[in-house]
Amino acid sequence: MRKYIGEIMLCITAVIWGSGFVASAISLEHYTPYQILAGRFLVGFIILSIIFNKKLKTLNREIIKKGFVLGFFLYVAFALQTVGLQFTTPSKNAFLTAVNVVIVPFIAFLAYKRKIDKFELFGAVLAIIGIGFLSLQLSADVNIGDLLTLACAVAFAYQIFYTAKYVKDEDPITLTIVQMFFAAVFAWIVVLFKGEFNFSMETEAVSSILYLAIFSTTIAYLFQTIAQKFTNETKAAIILSTESFWGMVFSIVLLGEVLTTRMVIGAILILIAIIISETKLAFLKKNRVEKLI
Repeated sequence: MRKYIGEIMLCITAVIWGSGFVASAISLEHYTPYQILAGRFLVGFIILSIIFNKKLKTLNREIIKKGFVLGFFLYVAFALQTVGLQFTTPSKNAFLTAVNVVIVPFIAFLAYKRKIDKFELFGAVLAIIGIGFLSLQLSADVNIGDLLTLACAVAFAYQIFYTAKYVKDEDPITLTIVQMFFAAVFAWIVVLFKGEFNFSMETEAVSSILYLAIFSTTIAYLFQTIAQKFTNETKAAIILSTESFWGMVFSIVLLGEVLTTRMVIGAILILIAIIISETKLAFLKKNRVEKLI
């Protein structure tokens, strides 16, 4: 039962992140990318600290060290994605970021020398193909933006891997609070270094940042960390990759984007990828046994 609770929480996280594309588009009209990261991580940390203030009493050197690692990879991933977007197309940026779904099982293999589950690997590759159908415009050109975004995918993969590793021994809520704190520290250092001190206080601007902070950051990463206590890192990466599908859904509903055949094919492939990684096609084996009987 816990496994399914974890997977439901990961699905909710993916839906929230998908909706965040719209809020990000609005916030970019008012803030620089670095200001958005600084704002969302700081507000996220403040909200978590207020709601779960009693958890702060359980802080120790070990969880601070682990939170630092998670916060580092989280900020680096977002920063690389943001910088990469300045040199490549949004579709390539979204696709290459999602490559983390294939990287995660190999990180786990190198770390644990654990055999890679063929169904989960196939599901991960299929999810990438589906995301390609959803977001990728056909172009063979490779530029610095693509390489930076690929590096961002590696950082996200490590964030997912280390979350799965650390949450086995630590309280997920406390770990999320510390992660948000360090992500905010890194974000504000960059903002101060770049001298981006002017923050718009327009209602639309502030509300978009608050949405990203409350939903896409606080709730989403809290859910991700808790959920990864009950499921492995590869499954988590595959489920979280549906973010691109939900981004498409919200773009169609809220921004009036036109649904194409390519998008439908991509959505179906991602759904099949999740079914394969989740069930390992056990229902086919069951049917084969029943026929033999």
